[in-house]
Amino acid sequence: MCRSIKTLRPPVLPEEATEEDIRAAALQYVRKVSGFRAPAAHNQEVFDRAVDVIAEATAELLAGLEVRGAPARRAG
Repeated sequence: MCRSIKTLRPPVLPEEATEEDIRAAALQYVRKVSGFRAPAAHNQEVFDRAVDVIAEATAELLAGLEVRGAPARRAG
């Protein structure tokens, strides 16, 4: 488990996660799964694409979660 990836939803994170927060979590995940902190040049494209896809999926997940007892989300 990637212990350094923080929870990005209330109430753990008091405000909505920023794009930067989401991208940092995606990068950490890809680093952990691939075993590379920084990929070699021949792996850079696939590494970056994976970060993009995971960041997008994470944003979609966070937007769709309903956390009971949390204030209503802003439309936006």
